[in-house]
Amino acid sequence: MRSRSHRLARWDAAVASYIANRQTFGRVYASEQWILGSVRKHLVTARAADLHQSLFDQWRKTFQHLNPNTRRGREAAIYNFCRYRRRAEPRCFLPNPLSFARCQPSRPPVIIEPEQIALLLELASALRPHPGSPLYPFVVRLAVVLLYTAGLRRGEVARLRLDDIDLRVGVLRIRQSKFHKSRWVPLSASACAELDRYLTLRRETLHGTCATAPLLFNGKRVSSCYSGGGLSRIVHQLLVKADIRDSSGNLARVHDIRHSFAVGALRRWYEAGADVQSSLPKLSMYMGHVSIVSTAHYLRCMPAVVARAGERFERSYARTIEGGVQ
Repeated sequence: MRSRSHRLARWDAAVASYIANRQTFGRVYASEQWILGSVRKHLVTARAADLHQSLFDQWRKTFQHLNPNTRRGREAAIYNFCRYRRRAEPRCFLPNPLSFARCQPSRPPVIIEPEQIALLLELASALRPHPGSPLYPFVVRLAVVLLYTAGLRRGEVARLRLDDIDLRVGVLRIRQSKFHKSRWVPLSASACAELDRYLTLRRETLHGTCATAPLLFNGKRVSSCYSGGGLSRIVHQLLVKADIRDSSGNLARVHDIRHSFAVGALRRWYEAGADVQSSLPKLSMYMGHVSIVSTAHYLRCMPAVVARAGERFERSYARTIEGGVQ
């Protein structure tokens, strides 16, 4: 009987080629790798050598409980892989995209205001330390500060190490993030002060002073860090406690903090009279995007930004409008 690895040799080779090809465009493709891995597990369970329509249908039944956008994303990931594979194997299976779940309009982000962030910090400070994590409240508080003041992704915060911090010049080093890009992120004075307090407490408790130790350790052992998902669940609990919602009653999500950072940057530029268009590439670089197109996703029509833009337009052209064009 053929071994599982031998049975799926063609599948594994095609997946490896596909991921390597896609990563040349600057993305990690971790989500796609996970989705392809879940299909592989299904193939192993079915003792199958390759994917076909029946197995594809069985696989997607395993996540029918998820929302349509998530389901379609997973189905589309397999479609893109199979389409790529057909270049070398014209007869391989290709799912019909017309059978995929229909997308629903994505919910706009909840823009979190500074006073609401202050409430989150109060709730974080009130958390009880764990038996093995005496700095737990300070860890969570620092995570909120970095998410909001630096606009970091949750995974970027979770992966920070002690040697990624340079408080002398007030910067963080973000290593090999979503688009295979590393960058230096300047911090605000308040974020630096928060980080300095945390590091002082950490030194006093002797919790992992090695340069490569994780900045936010999970308390089990000093070499253990939070996963992006684990950190997200903790911050989500704070958002639930704070009951931060938009006018439609939608609860704020962890990723909305990053949206709030981007919108806040635009607000400040409009208020300062800065050239917003020429400043957008700076924001794109700061947030670790490959291009300004990715940044635009965070800057969809937001009432707060539109209001600031309107105020600036009024200051600049009110006389022209009132007096008429000569």
